[in-house]
Amino acid sequence: MSNRILIALPLAAVLALPGLAQTTSSSSDQSQSAQPAAAQPSSTDTGNATGKAPLAPPSREGFWGHLNPFARKTYVKRQTEPIRDRVNELDDLTAANSRAIKDTDDRAQAGIKLASDKANEADQHAVDAGNKATQAQQTAQQATTRVQTVETVVSNIDQYKASNQTEILFRPGQTMLSKNAKDAIDTMADGVKGQHGYIFEVQGFSSGRGQAAIANSQKMAESVVRYLVLTHDIPVYRIYLVGMGNAPTADETAKTKHVTGGRVEISLLKNDLEQLSANTGAPATADQQQQPK
Repeated sequence: MSNRILIALPLAAVLALPGLAQTTSSSSDQSQSAQPAAAQPSSTDTGNATGKAPLAPPSREGFWGHLNPFARKTYVKRQTEPIRDRVNELDDLTAANSRAIKDTDDRAQAGIKLASDKANEADQHAVDAGNKATQAQQTAQQATTRVQTVETVVSNIDQYKASNQTEILFRPGQTMLSKNAKDAIDTMADGVKGQHGYIFEVQGFSSGRGQAAIANSQKMAESVVRYLVLTHDIPVYRIYLVGMGNAPTADETAKTKHVTGGRVEISLLKNDLEQLSANTGAPATADQQQQPK
């Protein structure tokens, strides 16, 4: 009987130890919760991301310390709740930071795109301005060239230069044109079709003396003028006719001699009006220059 009592007493002591440990832990937690709030560090002193004081290290649980194998569920829950709250707060803070970073990145990308579009638009405006300046310079150069050409032509408007010359021979007393004479006139008249700035100078010469020679030379010259007007539609105002009679002429040796028979000299004279009409065409507009060919 005494042996049984001796064995039961140590077993009862072992079974009572967990209860004593829990009681000690409860009293320790209550004493810690009873401490004034001023003793806990303030959030302003921590400087962490959540703005709260760091978690206090877990207190030792009486006899068992951190390895209490008989800890109750409420005890475990009480120890892990602060950790879960801090983890949730950190998750919320991380999500908010991610949203802020994404919003900042989106605004930065939008600003960069807007700046790039503005830069491209400015570059296009600069290219267009350069093209217009080049076109304006070319137009100004063309206008200057035309003005210079016009000034040159106007200053020489009454200066006619011999372009072609031929001679029509007549038999004594004849005023009708022969076939050879018409062919020579045709060659000269065909060269001025559609042109401007030319005149025909027709001079008649005849043998004889006095007014009879002048009248005969006038008739021969008139036959040439009539053929030019009726056959080739040469305007009358472009033809200058004169009957020279038996006026002396200078030959290649610079010796004067009188005409021995009838002849008509036809001279084609031109000024620079044809050159002016060729060089002063209307310039192409900017829209026409930009159209694809």
